[in-house]
Amino acid sequence: MAKGVPHFLKNGKEHKGPMHKMPDGSAHTGKVHSSKSVPLFHLKDLPKKVAKKKPGKTSAGTKKATKRK
Repeated sequence: MAKGVPHFLKNGKEHKGPMHKMPDGSAHTGKVHSSKSVPLFHLKDLPKKVAKKKPGKTSAGTKKATKRK
């Protein structure tokens, strides 16, 4: 787990909370492991369908136009 590298839940949502590293090297949510911990992924490791949706973009991948006054 490199510092400053974003980690994501399986659904593509960025995780900004505490995380820990498992003995096998995988990252999970929470400062320590518990029954509520879930795996975390780097963007490149997400399923292709989820990774195509870039965080912070609309589904069409364009910004919404605003009218000028």
